[in-house]
Amino acid sequence: MTERTPRTRRDVLRASGALALGAAFAGPLAACASEEDAGPAGPAAPQTGAPAETFTEPTKKLSGDLSILLWSHFVPSHDTWFDRFAKDWGTKVGVNVKVDHIDQAQITTRIAAEVSAGQGHDVIQFIAPLSQFEPSVLDMKDVTDEAVKRWGQQLELCKKSSSNPKTGKFYAYSPGWVPDPGNYRKSLWEPAGFPNGPTSWDDLLKGGAEIKKSKGVQMGLGMSQEIDSNMVLRGLMWTHGASIQDANEQVVINKPETIQAVEFMARLFKETMTNEVFSWNAASNNQGLVAGKMSYIVNSISAWRTAQGTNPPVADDVYFVPALAGPAGQLAAQHVLYNWIVPKHAKNADAAKEFLLHYTENFAAATYASKLYDFSAFSSRTPNLNAWLASDPFGGKPADKLKFLTEATKWSVNIGYPGPANTAEGEVFNTFIIPNMFARVARGEQSAKDSVAAAESQIKAVFSKWRAQGLVGG
Repeated sequence: MTERTPRTRRDVLRASGALALGAAFAGPLAACASEEDAGPAGPAAPQTGAPAETFTEPTKKLSGDLSILLWSHFVPSHDTWFDRFAKDWGTKVGVNVKVDHIDQAQITTRIAAEVSAGQGHDVIQFIAPLSQFEPSVLDMKDVTDEAVKRWGQQLELCKKSSSNPKTGKFYAYSPGWVPDPGNYRKSLWEPAGFPNGPTSWDDLLKGGAEIKKSKGVQMGLGMSQEIDSNMVLRGLMWTHGASIQDANEQVVINKPETIQAVEFMARLFKETMTNEVFSWNAASNNQGLVAGKMSYIVNSISAWRTAQGTNPPVADDVYFVPALAGPAGQLAAQHVLYNWIVPKHAKNADAAKEFLLHYTENFAAATYASKLYDFSAFSSRTPNLNAWLASDPFGGKPADKLKFLTEATKWSVNIGYPGPANTAEGEVFNTFIIPNMFARVARGEQSAKDSVAAAESQIKAVFSKWRAQGLVGG
């Protein structure tokens, strides 16, 4: 039986249609929420066009049970497909497959508990790098090497987000990712002088402030302890020439460029947002966009997919922009970076690794089932992706609304950029040091200089701990 966590972000967003009909924006949602989804009223899959699934015999005889833990996908049609897909594979190879889905916000805690207990799932998926668990997982280099042998070069973004150059170990297998564009309401931004949306952080401040002043509609960039805040604030830092570490894995956060980015965010908050951004979770910006209460958010395409079903006028009004440019360039984090790990306690590692190769072989089906949300790390596995993005098979208006994502790899970088997503970066990410650094200044609790210094102290302690264990370079 498939495990499901009640009252996830998807459950909450199913009610957002009612908000769109006139109820006031309710503010932060329950802390256990997961994310938005297309919901029962979302765009239905076309009757034709889904890629045919293929099957390759495993390299060895498999048997026994295989337990899989993964998130409740932001687009739930993916999970319907995945559960059937995994069990069909199990039937073909003689393995009893059990699939559990839980809220993404609970997964790292669940992994830690299973590692501590020395028992649990055979293979686990998360939506950000799991480098902090490197000592407790099997090396996935064999799976990655086999995938490269079969399907060609792995996207560098995914390689850097699943391997440790210091140890040579692949702490995870990364077959896919999701871009993190800006989502804006055209009807709001056009009168503000930006008919094609903002292209820079300065545009965002200018246009967002005008919209809030003239229309009373806020923006939604979080400074909270949740994954979206972690992603967007790193993008802001990178475009200002700041980062947590350098390419040699040395902590370099305490520099004028970081202070500049933090001060900019404080001003952006004061002129375009409200206090909700300090306490909301990963659902809040999406709920606000779907309900017509946000002018701009940074997110994947899934909130827009939700609106297609629950609030079509808003969906038609939502457009996208790539990463915003700053003084030092145009960069963004990924919205989702798939990491599949096999813990050392796994009882059926062989089946887990063979399943991941089967899943990668059929990634085009995953992309389609997720309504173009999931992108493959191996471009040969999704040969129709650019055609789908140029003419959305799920009813986007206009049909080429997502075409800009064909160039998403040009402006997307890994957590830990310009270095790798090492164990220290994983812990810094999972303990929300960066959102807290920004929030203290925006709330007026500390100066930017003091807040950056405090973050540096925390980060250096994390890096020193992992470097002492031989898991961080430099």
